[in-house]
Amino acid sequence: MHWTEIDEFLTYLVAERGRSRSTVEAYRRDLRRYANDGALREIACLDRAAGDIERHLDGLRSGGFAAASIARSAAAIRMMHRYLALEREGVLDVGARVESPNVGRSLPKAISEDQVAQLLSSVTGDDAVARRDSALLEILYGTGIRISELTGLRLGDADLDSRLIRVLGKGSKERIVPLGRHAAEALVRWLAPGGRDVMSPERWRNRTDADAVILSQRGTRLTRQGAWLIVSRRAQLVGLGDVVHPHVLRHSCATHMLDHGADLRAVQELLGHASISTTQTYTFVATERLFESYRAAHPRAEMVPR
Repeated sequence: MHWTEIDEFLTYLVAERGRSRSTVEAYRRDLRRYANDGALREIACLDRAAGDIERHLDGLRSGGFAAASIARSAAAIRMMHRYLALEREGVLDVGARVESPNVGRSLPKAISEDQVAQLLSSVTGDDAVARRDSALLEILYGTGIRISELTGLRLGDADLDSRLIRVLGKGSKERIVPLGRHAAEALVRWLAPGGRDVMSPERWRNRTDADAVILSQRGTRLTRQGAWLIVSRRAQLVGLGDVVHPHVLRHSCATHMLDHGADLRAVQELLGHASISTTQTYTFVATERLFESYRAAHPRAEMVPR
C-alpha cells in the first residue's frame, strides 16, 4: 500500500471531516498496521478485496487485540476504502462488503451520588491548590465535560455572570455549557485573589499558558495527565481510588441527570455527543440501577430477570 494514499485520507479527515488529532493518530496506526500486514504487503491498496480486509481483522483477533481496537481498525479501513472509491474513478468500495465487528455493549461506569459527595468533600482548606482542585472536580461533575475540554478552557471561555462556559469538543465543535451553582462558586474562588494568581508565574512560558483557566503548580496549563492525577489522589483520600477517574465523573453526571428526569436530548447537548445513540447508553445504566435496587429490596425480586 502506498503511504501517500493513507496520508491523503488522513488529511481529508482533518481538513474536511474535522476529526480530532487523537482520532487521526489512532487511524494512522491502524492503517499502517493494515498496510504492513505480511500476508497482504504485496497487494496494492486499490487491488485489495473484502476478503483481504477480513483476513487482516482475523489476524488482529488471533494476535490478542481487544474487540474495541479491532472495531476501530475496521472502521478506519472501511472509511479509507470508501474515500478512495469516491475519489478515484473505477475503484470499488470493497470495505462496504465487510461487516463491522460486534464489540458488545459496554456500559459506562458511574458512581453513586453519595460517593460523588464524598469525593467533592475531600477538598478542604482555602489555599490555592484546594481552590483549584475543588474547581476541577466541581466542573467535571457539574458539567460532564471531558477532561481534555476542561484543561483546554481559556479565561475568555467563562462567563461567570451568566454561569456559562464555552467548550471546544471533539472535531473542534464548540458548545455552550451551563455551570451549576457549586461549580460556578468553585470557579469564582479559584479565579479570585489567592487562587489562580498564586500559581501564575512572573513570566509565562507561552501565551496559551497565560490564557489557561486551570494551571499546574509550575505555572503552566494543566495537562490531561495532571488532571487525572489530581482526581486520582482526591479519590484515594476517601477510599474511592479503585473506582474513580475523570471520565467516571462525566458518566456520573449524565446518569444522575437521567435518574432525576432530564431529557435525553438535553443530556446529549450537554455532553457534546454527535449521536443520540451514544447518550442512550446512559439510559441502560439508569435502568440497570433501578433493577439492582429492586432486586436488593423487594422480597419477590427473584422473579425479575437480569
